[in-house]
Amino acid sequence: MNTDKPNSQLPADDFALFREAISGTSQFKQDTVQQARRQTRFKGEVIAEQKKQHQAEFYFSDEYVPDIDTHGTVNYVRPGADKYLAKQLRRGDYAPELILDMHGMNKETAKDELAALIHACKKQHVACACVVHGIGERVLKHKVPQYLVQHPDILAIHQAPLEYGGKGAVLILVDLPQNMEFRR
Repeated sequence: MNTDKPNSQLPADDFALFREAISGTSQFKQDTVQQARRQTRFKGEVIAEQKKQHQAEFYFSDEYVPDIDTHGTVNYVRPGADKYLAKQLRRGDYAPELILDMHGMNKETAKDELAALIHACKKQHVACACVVHGIGERVLKHKVPQYLVQHPDILAIHQAPLEYGGKGAVLILVDLPQNMEFRR
């Protein structure tokens, strides 16, 4: 704003009066902080998240170490289930319809995601899923099969064929209700 010429819309005496009123003031810097909008969560979302957390804590324990070999080829069939299921997984007779990529996860996040995957498989009537844990530091490579054998809805686990991740992944068979057949 040019302060030498009075504004053409204001009479000269009004402009002088205004200048006199604001004398002694200083310009302030504009505050650019904006308040973040608070995310509102529905009660149903909170309950579902708590249920998922509870299931993960209930089924997956770090203290329990099952008697499975996690250093070689991972192979597990739930007691009472057909032993042929592991061979079918190894040969690729079951194609995974859901894939969970766990790269970059820690053990606690992995537990939550495994519980969510098993829940999603049951909800969507998917019998076979693939869990890609990677190799890396081998923490998840050893822990994921140990967590999975603890869950009552897992029928079988086997190291994935190369096209689904090989040594860095496992295929799982989820126990679906009797009236549902496995999708191949």
